[in-house]
Amino acid sequence: MPRTTPPRPLDATALFPELAPLARTAVRLHPRAGTPTATDSSIGGPLLWPADEPWPTCPDHNSASHHGVAPDDVRLGRRILAEAWARPRAEGADLLTPEERVIVDRASISGSARIPQDGPVPMIPVVQLYASDVPALPGPAGTDLLQVLWCPFDHDEDYLPAVELYWRASADVTDPLAAPPQPSVIGSDDYLPEPCVLHPETVTEYPAPHELPEDLAERIEAWEEDQNDPDDSDDLDDLDDLDDVTVVDYQYDLSVAPGCKLGGHAPWSFSDPFPMACPECGSDVRPLLTIDGTEWDGGSGSWRPTEDAHYTGLHFLGPACATHLNIGRSYNLQLYVCTSSPDHPHVQNMQ
Repeated sequence: MPRTTPPRPLDATALFPELAPLARTAVRLHPRAGTPTATDSSIGGPLLWPADEPWPTCPDHNSASHHGVAPDDVRLGRRILAEAWARPRAEGADLLTPEERVIVDRASISGSARIPQDGPVPMIPVVQLYASDVPALPGPAGTDLLQVLWCPFDHDEDYLPAVELYWRASADVTDPLAAPPQPSVIGSDDYLPEPCVLHPETVTEYPAPHELPEDLAERIEAWEEDQNDPDDSDDLDDLDDLDDVTVVDYQYDLSVAPGCKLGGHAPWSFSDPFPMACPECGSDVRPLLTIDGTEWDGGSGSWRPTEDAHYTGLHFLGPACATHLNIGRSYNLQLYVCTSSPDHPHVQNMQ
């Protein structure tokens, strides 16, 4: 089933024409739980990997001195919790049975049953994108496939996984790897994606307030204050498509789409934009991929696809959180690539 982003509450360029030349297209990936194969674009699915190419491992986590939890226990614990939240229970009754509690606790990173890694930690598949599914996919000449893997442990003080990108020509993979190695433990259950199929959709974005010229950002902020004051909203009466101006926020409704996406604008949030450059040649970088564990939340509900409007269950068990990923404290991971050569090392940032 495709996913369709509702029209924006209003045309931002009608209010602020200076935004028009700043527009960019982004491809919302709309991951949903499924059973992707190696020939599908996916999050958390199997990769089309050559059998004769070594599977990448993390050079920083290569011994039994690193402890974590078993991925199979994490997935089982997620299923148990989902089933427990879905079943009826009496007021004051425990969510889990004693037997279920043992399994869920075993899968908890904060629990005491942490086990050592057996040898080098294999990277885990996070994203696979085929140009046939996402025509806007950039990449080196002759490639049509992007693969993203990461180490399922925090790295340094950034509290982010170490990420590796691979560009391929899918037609060259004539003998694919049947059974990739799996880590015996992971350092964070937040970094273990559930298998999801994708439903790519192209949308238009405008820069986050942090990236706008100061004068324009200030005028947008003043507009937001005015349109939340019913006594000062007379100047908006001519906007026929504006049903309730009190709920429209530029950052959360009109600028950058939430969730996993390709391209578009950077979702700056808790920090102001800062200069980033290619570590190899010093050229500018541009957003390639945003990995977000939540497709929408209470502040960005206007981006909720129309096909998911029927869902009324718990948010963290619903379609918005199908990947089960969580970056930092519900932030997102942005990957940038060199504007001169996509072969150069990427840059990553958390917002």
